[in-house]
Formats: sequence, C-alpha cells, structure tokens
Amino acid sequence: MESLQIASFVVRFQLAAVEKETGKKQWRIKVTHVQEERETLFETIEEATAFMKSMVEDS
Repeated sequence: MESLQIASFVVRFQLAAVEKETGKKQWRIKVTHVQEERETLFETIEEATAFMKSMVEDS
C-alpha cells in the first residue's frame, strides 16, 4: 500500500513596522512546520514560500 505523506504549515504574519514616508509595511512571518514542530522566522513571503517548498521537496 502506498504511504500517504502530509506536510502541514501554520503561517503567521505580524506587522513589524510601517515606513512613514512610503507607508510600506514590513512583516515578520513565522512559519511552523507542524509535523516537525519547527518554527522559523522570515521577513518576506518569498523566503517563507521557499522554506515551505524545500520542506515538502525534502520529505
């Protein structure tokens, strides 16, 4: 029987700062890989997405 692999993530965005001149928001992004109970912090969604992609491809 084929084994079922599951990768679950919880992604939390916390507003870290807002640039006064441009109004651009800076986010603190915490990604939790549920199966490994591993939390990692990122500054961009691209970094967070790359982390999740690597976790799925390496499993």
